[in-house]
Amino acid sequence: MLQIAFSPVYRLRLPEGHRFPMLKYELIYEQLLYEGTCTEANFFAPAPVDDHWVLGVHTPHYVHLLKTGNVDPKMMRRIGFPLTPELIEREWIITQGTIDCTKIAQREGVAMNIAGGTHHAYPDRGEGFCLLNDVGVAAHFLLETNQVKQILVIDLDVHQGNGTAVMFQHEPRVFTFSMHGKDNYPLKKEKSDLDIELATGTADELYLNTLNDTLPALIRRVQPDFLFYVSGVDILESDRLGKLSVSRDGCQQRDTFVFEQAVTNGLPIVVSMGGGYSPRLADIVEAHCNTFRVASSLFF
Repeated sequence: MLQIAFSPVYRLRLPEGHRFPMLKYELIYEQLLYEGTCTEANFFAPAPVDDHWVLGVHTPHYVHLLKTGNVDPKMMRRIGFPLTPELIEREWIITQGTIDCTKIAQREGVAMNIAGGTHHAYPDRGEGFCLLNDVGVAAHFLLETNQVKQILVIDLDVHQGNGTAVMFQHEPRVFTFSMHGKDNYPLKKEKSDLDIELATGTADELYLNTLNDTLPALIRRVQPDFLFYVSGVDILESDRLGKLSVSRDGCQQRDTFVFEQAVTNGLPIVVSMGGGYSPRLADIVEAHCNTFRVASSLFF
């Protein structure tokens, strides 16, 4: 059975008119239930992550600032959310959700977090709607508990996974692969183990061919025993921040190909949702729900 991390705290109350589509998390959950892709049995509510695992990849000073509410206002502006106790609780719960997913994926082949993919969180700071790097914390958990030997992070959000790249720049057991738009945020890119930059306007054929030409060979080269997949839907043509021109069907084909590589190679995969900023919330929700539908059909 497909297991999905979700808690009502994923939907954080934000000031009226805030540009982040926070409602999407609740709507994804409701849509998957409504259409019958999932039942309540598919969902589990994580507890907050233990600080021990957070401190494996984030600096003590940064974690202390978050937990005491003393983050510099400039950093909070870069993060983009108001600093509240509810925000901190949310981040700690989402991160544990991704850790929990690693345990399930090793048993079931796949597990998914309705939120997460917070790849702009650096060891010592946050930005771009990201405070804790959930994939980074979960990868550290797997390595420190000796559950895996080699991890491949497949980051297909339209924005580079800059925080994850820096987090693991000196850790050969985590290979970071980011395929992202060349001309959008972050303007200053970091160095992943493999970066593929896509030109503005890249559409389905070039996008999918590039992925198809890259991922199977990369898996053979890296020889991972665990996959993390950041499945942002901000690659859509409708996205107001993405600058690419991938259709909803192309986005679904992307998800299908990634999952097929996991199945073919017998690799457990954990999925975090990543971004999506189309003006119509329905476009975001439908594209995200496709990721869950594909996983359900391929694995179960």
